[in-house]
Order: sequence, then C-alpha cells, then structure tokens
Amino acid sequence: MEESTITFIYDGECPFCNHFAEMIEFKSKIKNISIKDGRKNPNLIKDLLKKGYDLDKGAILLINEDIFHGADAINTICKLINKPSSKLLEILSKTFKSSKRTRFIFPFLVRARRLALISKGIPTSLQ
Repeated sequence: MEESTITFIYDGECPFCNHFAEMIEFKSKIKNISIKDGRKNPNLIKDLLKKGYDLDKGAILLINEDIFHGADAINTICKLINKPSSKLLEILSKTFKSSKRTRFIFPFLVRARRLALISKGIPTSLQ
C-alpha cells in the first residue's frame, strides 16, 4: 500500500500557527509530512488561491490530490495524530478531532491570528 503525501501549509508569521506547525512536524509522529510556511512559498499560495483556497482564512492541508482548508484542515490533521509526544499536542488533537467542535472554535482561531499579526505590525493578507 502506498503511503500518502501530506503537506501542511500555514502562516509562519502567526505565532499560534507557527507553534502548531512545529508541534505537527516534530511531535505528531505523522509520516511523510511536509510543513510549509505560506509566506515563504508565494507561488504555492497563488496556485491554491486560484483554486479558491485562501490561507488568510485558515491553514491548508494537502493529502495526495485532496485539499482541506480551514477548520477541515485542522480537523483532518488532528485525526491523523496518534500518540503525540507532547501533552499540548495531545490536548489539541483530542479537541480538534471533533468536526463539530472544530467548526465552532475555528472562527475564534482566525480572529486570534489576525489580532496577533496586527499587534506585530505584520500584514494579515498573504496576497
């Protein structure tokens, strides 16, 4: 059976996104995952935006040919986490494995990202 190719794309200037991406990369034990900072990959972001996926509205997860965006990306990646080596990541993965809970919480995460970027004087838009 062929293993999936997984790419998690996030906003590297957002402190929350950045920390979550680091935990995914180093503590999630997900195999074949590539973590990409959207701000350092403008061509990838432009291509995804043409397809209707805006990183300003949430992280993007690519699994083979499938694209997950925003709450769906967070929910899907958390479902892939099995026995993380971080207590915080364990709590986050348990919290966001529920689609209903993720959809409820996600708008607050997007607002927190915007506030964090504004407070750092960083443009919220990656376009």
